[in-house]
Amino acid sequence: MSASAVLSQDSREITVSTGSIRLTRRGRIVFGAFATVLVAALLALVAAFAAPEAMASAHGSNGQQFEYVVVQPGSSLWSLATDLDPAADPRDLVTEIVQLNQLNDSSVQAGDAIAVPLRYSDNPIVVSGDDLGV
Repeated sequence: MSASAVLSQDSREITVSTGSIRLTRRGRIVFGAFATVLVAALLALVAAFAAPEAMASAHGSNGQQFEYVVVQPGSSLWSLATDLDPAADPRDLVTEIVQLNQLNDSSVQAGDAIAVPLRYSDNPIVVSGDDLGV
């Protein structure tokens, strides 16, 4: 549906065409993708401003405390794991202790205070954090 008009002014002819814009299939895909990216960017911007701010504090807000084992000379994480729970697989407990203490590897030094899972708090080799001053 298009219309054409011919205007005459001072012996010059001007042709004006009016009509609707037609998008090809590729144009519709590009336009849809652009609209999708625009909406996603807008949602990300809203989410960034609406997100709660994280606040760091010097003291623990959850009051979580750990039980510790002090490494003796000649001890390793393997020997600590077998002392804590002789019935369990030491590999699993060593892995848990490494993750809990955020260690790079399984090596420890004598005198290190190693946090252990709370389920071993009644073990005689375990010391509370209050006793260590941690």
